[in-house]
Amino acid sequence: MQIGSHTLKNKLIVAPMAGVTDRPFRQLCKQMGAAMAVSEMVASNSLLYGSEKTMRRANHDGEVRPVSVQIVGTDPAMMAQAAQHNADQGAEIIDINMGCPAKKICNVMAGSALMKDEKLVGEILDAVVKSVDVPVTLKIRTGWDTQHKNATSIAKIAEHAGIQALAVHGRTRACAYRGQAEYDTIAAVKAAVNIPVVANGDINTPEKAKEVLEYTQADAIMIGRAAQGRPWIFREIDHYLTTHQHLPPPEVAEIRRVLIDHLQELYQFYGEYSGVRIARKHISWYTRGLTGSAAFRHAMNRLTTIEEQLTATHQFFAELADRSQVLSYLDEETLEA
Repeated sequence: MQIGSHTLKNKLIVAPMAGVTDRPFRQLCKQMGAAMAVSEMVASNSLLYGSEKTMRRANHDGEVRPVSVQIVGTDPAMMAQAAQHNADQGAEIIDINMGCPAKKICNVMAGSALMKDEKLVGEILDAVVKSVDVPVTLKIRTGWDTQHKNATSIAKIAEHAGIQALAVHGRTRACAYRGQAEYDTIAAVKAAVNIPVVANGDINTPEKAKEVLEYTQADAIMIGRAAQGRPWIFREIDHYLTTHQHLPPPEVAEIRRVLIDHLQELYQFYGEYSGVRIARKHISWYTRGLTGSAAFRHAMNRLTTIEEQLTATHQFFAELADRSQVLSYLDEETLEA
């Protein structure tokens, strides 16, 4: 897939997720097989450029290329200024958020709320595309609600404005993340425009990835929640799309190694106070479904230092390994009997 001058190595992109797709997570997903990862949304208000939160979200030091930064806002001039600022800071692709369903975003008529106003959509896209020399992409939903699905119309506006690729989440804003994503609208968008289209929503297995690509004829797929605590999903899907064979699931030892490495990156990036707190949700995601994980996660939420958190994590996986060895030994004895 091509976005401007950038050729992606495969069809897999990490969806932008507020509070999740920070630099450590983006880097990890790329290491695990994703071709591109879009940053958390960065506010277009220039008054926030110097804030710690905005500066951290725009931090892509040492990140594997291409670097894609998502901006959010409602004012064409401010959005253009934000695009220029982030391009100057090293963004190689500017992504525009018109897909976020969060109330605090939509209440100020940003994110997916913009799909209500096609004229304003065009003004924002025109302003941003003209303001930078790097490619501009767009993320949308199928519409505001099920009675007003205008993704195809927005896609045509985007193509006319010079948008280089379009990601479509298969739900309306009103759906938020409830129910099942639908792909008919994404297929209709793909048929209506000549720019690359990326399918997003409920893609959580290699089989589903193949099915969605074939059904929609999309150029790539975007994966968000399915990668939380499971960054190896990208290598699993890439392998399946290439070979039609499944990779074996990661062993507990690898899950432990990936998690510990991820935690160390979070601590370094955020510092101890914020790093420990942000790490809690990642630890919860990584350990879902593992024996004894419910009690472990509950205890984890009370730990406040790096040392405590790492010690508890190492202990949990050590006990998990010991338990697996015992079960393996018992299985062998059962077979011999």
